[in-house]
Amino acid sequence: MQGFKSLFAAAVVLTLAAVLPAGAWAGEVSVAVAANFTAPLQAIAAGFEKDTGHKVVASSGSTGQLYTQVKNGAPFEVFLAADDERPAQLETEGDAVAGSRFTYAIGTLVLWSAREGYVDGKGDVLKKNDYAHLSIADPAKAPYGAAAVETLKKLGLYHMLSGTEKLVTGNNIAQAHQFVSTGNAELGFVALSQVYKEGKLTSGSGWIVPAEYYAPIRQDAALLVKGKDNPAATAFVDYLKGKKAAAVIESFGYQLNK
Repeated sequence: MQGFKSLFAAAVVLTLAAVLPAGAWAGEVSVAVAANFTAPLQAIAAGFEKDTGHKVVASSGSTGQLYTQVKNGAPFEVFLAADDERPAQLETEGDAVAGSRFTYAIGTLVLWSAREGYVDGKGDVLKKNDYAHLSIADPAKAPYGAAAVETLKKLGLYHMLSGTEKLVTGNNIAQAHQFVSTGNAELGFVALSQVYKEGKLTSGSGWIVPAEYYAPIRQDAALLVKGKDNPAATAFVDYLKGKKAAAVIESFGYQLNK
C-alpha cells in the first residue's frame, strides 16, 4: 500500500509538471554584463524568459568593475565580460566553474557622432583635429577603451591627445557613449552594438574601425561558482550558446566565434 501511495504521488508530480506553465517552475539568474552588451542581453533575456520561464536579473558596468565585484563577493551567477582575460582569471582563481568559459561574441569598435554626416567613412575627422572633445572608455577597465587607444596610436594621434582636455574618459563604454549622445563630446569611440541594429546605424554617423587596428575584442562568458547549482543559471548559459541568442548577437553588429 505504501508503495502504491509513493507511485501515485510521483504520478501527480509528473502530471503537474506537464500541465503547469514554465513560469510555475521558474527560477532567477543574476548576470553581470559588460556595458556594451546591455541592449543585446535585454533582447536575449526576453526570449529566454519566454522559452524557459526563468528570469534574468542583470547588473552592468565595465568588465574591470564587475570582476572586482565578483572578487568582493557579489552574488553574480553568470559573467558576460567584454574581454577573455577576466573570465580566465576567475576560472584560474576558482570563482568560475572550470571548463564553463566560452566566447559568446567578438566586438567591433566604431568612431561615432550623434550628428548626421559628422563622421566620414574613413575616420578622417580625427586627423582634421577641429573637434573639442573625443570620448573613450577607461582603457584600464574597459576593453573597448583599450581598443580606442590602440586605434589612436595606429593613426599616430594618441601622443597629441593624451593628457589633454580633448580626450574625455568615461568609467565604462556606456558612459563614453553617453558623452557623445548628449553632445558633451562631438565624437567618440564606442561599441558598434550601442549604435547599430539590423545592419545599420540607428542614429548619427560613424566609421567602423578596421579590425586590424586593434586586438580582437573576444568577449567571454563564464558560469560563476555561485551559479553552479542554480538550474536557471546553467539554462541561461546553454541558451546563450544557441541559435536564437546567436541571431540577436549578430543583429547588434557582433561577430560570432566560429
